[in-house]
Amino acid sequence: MTTIPVLMGVVNVTPDSFSDGGRWLEPGAAVAHGRELLADGADILDIGGESTRPGATRPLVEEELGRVVPVITALAGDGAVVSVDTMRAEVAEAALAAGATIVNDVSGGLADPRILDVVAAHDATYVAMHWRAHADHMRDFAVYDGPGGVVAAVCDELSARVEAILAAGVRREQVVLDPGLGFAKRAEHNWQLLRDLEPLLGLGHRVLVGASRKSFLGRLLADSGGTMRPVDQREHANTALTVHLAQRGVWGLRVHDARAARDALRVLERLDGEVRA
Repeated sequence: MTTIPVLMGVVNVTPDSFSDGGRWLEPGAAVAHGRELLADGADILDIGGESTRPGATRPLVEEELGRVVPVITALAGDGAVVSVDTMRAEVAEAALAAGATIVNDVSGGLADPRILDVVAAHDATYVAMHWRAHADHMRDFAVYDGPGGVVAAVCDELSARVEAILAAGVRREQVVLDPGLGFAKRAEHNWQLLRDLEPLLGLGHRVLVGASRKSFLGRLLADSGGTMRPVDQREHANTALTVHLAQRGVWGLRVHDARAARDALRVLERLDGEVRA
């Protein structure tokens, strides 16, 4: 019987995210988009003020705070379950104070180790993603030549992060792991991780996967001339991944189109019976 994953809807409050940069930069637009995602079936809203697309440069801390805190305050005030997508302790602290209950840290605590202390103090859920370097040079680290390749490396490196996270006082049951598709990984690495999820699931933590609209899907769907499928035309492929990942037993899926993902999960529920994560 399939365990139905939670859906984490993406709200990019940024000018330069790869999928929808600039569309929700104004706080009112971001709040409206968050409410739309909830209506379409999202369980969690992931609010981020820093683009992590390949080559992106980092905003100032003040910029990131100004982008996310008003949006989190409004959506949490509505009663939404809110996650903050940040690598910075200062932003995590402010977001949790504003009503967020989850910290989604793409660096797994490597970019700012103080974020672990913030998470522990607030007893927040913590998503630790596999990460090797910031967006402006992460491509340089997309090498996995050791035994077991990318799957073994991701599991080993995330296991090391879990040790640090627990040592900081975060409870084991609060930890969620993310393989970090596209982060210091080439397309073939992403596909290997998606094919062989068992070692990651076997680490004993909930697993969140964010594949939505990423470039490896654009390459898969490229036209005969090699031009990648545009970002906003990759949703059918992501729906297929939604079904695949739900059947593999992941806890959560990070999505841009909550309605498409929810529709796919409803089909699984009808066919297989629902067991909620």
